Amino acid sequence: MTRRALLAASALLMTATGCAALGLEHPPTAAPADPTVQASTSKPATPTAPSGLTDTQAQAALITDTDLGAPWTPTQGAATWRDELLKATTSVAECQKLLDALYTEELYGAPARAVVGLDDPDAAAQLRYQLTGRRPADVDRTLAWLRSLPQKCGQFTATAGKDLVEDVRVTDLPLPEVGDARQGLRVTVTLWGTAEDDADGDPTVLALDVAAVRAGEDAFALTNGGLGDVPNEATQAAVQLGVRRLADIRQPGGTRV
Repeated sequence: MTRRALLAASALLMTATGCAALGLEHPPTAAPADPTVQASTSKPATPTAPSGLTDTQAQAALITDTDLGAPWTPTQGAATWRDELLKATTSVAECQKLLDALYTEELYGAPARAVVGLDDPDAAAQLRYQLTGRRPADVDRTLAWLRSLPQKCGQFTATAGKDLVEDVRVTDLPLPEVGDARQGLRVTVTLWGTAEDDADGDPTVLALDVAAVRAGEDAFALTNGGLGDVPNEATQAAVQLGVRRLADIRQPGGTRV
């Protein structure tokens, strides 16, 4: 079996069917959705973090598979393309920082405060959504860095696995104008086949949406990726849902425990 086929076959361990029903106000690339509010698991409140949210509130602020609708389901495990394609090295420092952040899932430079993984088995895609406890000034520095990457790392090469060379492209990704500050990226990683692993020389292509958003004192980030097409409407909806969820949490009595 070819490398591309192996990656596609083992990209995600998921079982579900259907089509997403999303209905928020999105850019032209997104489809409509009507999000529902989900209760978080009940657990005692703990002292507040830098964002001012308790642990209970942070968990309640996460989006869910029910919010996005079918075919999204709770994740069954990390997609294998993470190790295959994102665990790579490049000689350009800023671009290496990006690859490391995507691989470790620490876009804000620190472990997430609360995180959820969702799978779309129809598109073999995986969405990772995380809430950070970093202070607004730190978040804004991260957003400024992400904003600079299409120019600094618009196109570069990286080495993965056994000296396999990847072509990486980084472009701006428009996001809904919600929250106080935001930045989106589309990262495309192309690994060309060789005579040894793909007689046809067909490439393996990973497309990854990246979004980081600050809403007041709170901030979240998400990645939504897969081999081939990525359901961009889920990225757009998750951004709006994330800001709306934080606003609900900030309302009096909005802990939803």
